[in-house]
Amino acid sequence: MRTDISKIKEIFKDLIFTENEIEIITSVFHKEDVKKGTTLLQPGYNTTDQYYVLDGCLRAFHIDRDGKEHTVQFGIKDWWISDYTSFFTSSKSIMAIEVIQDAVIYKISKKDKEYLYTQIPKIEHFFRLKLEKAFAGFQSRILRNLSQNATERYLNFIKTYPEIAKVVKNYHIASYLGITAESLSRIRKDLSQS
Repeated sequence: MRTDISKIKEIFKDLIFTENEIEIITSVFHKEDVKKGTTLLQPGYNTTDQYYVLDGCLRAFHIDRDGKEHTVQFGIKDWWISDYTSFFTSSKSIMAIEVIQDAVIYKISKKDKEYLYTQIPKIEHFFRLKLEKAFAGFQSRILRNLSQNATERYLNFIKTYPEIAKVVKNYHIASYLGITAESLSRIRKDLSQS
């Protein structure tokens, strides 16, 4: 499905495009309405696409050799999501991406993204800033996981991502925090009694 102009303006906030640039962008971004439970990516495949979430919620996660899920990222309105290791290095994916709430997404392939960079350099700048912010966020999360206890990580999660905490299942939050669902239930119970 072709992307409409108003959505381009929403995706690339604060950027102004010529009519020709908008035509180029709309030719490479593809809208998809995806239902809860849809798997967009499975481990072991090449990741060729990156997704912009207009509405709904997605989750990128890794399954370890013991079958335990580790949520690496949620994707909600105005967020980008992919298996970035695979996307940037052209290696096989190590994560799955699933839709956990009906969503409207805009998909762009790596090839088309590179094409946009050459045709519209301000888009490369836009994505570089997004990548820098994401890298800083991932680094902060690693440091929190190393230095905070489970309760502190949970409190930080609900403070930082209140909109995610409202729409995802407890076991997804626990998986993101690196704890069991039972531990999360105990933490919530303890916090409600204090």
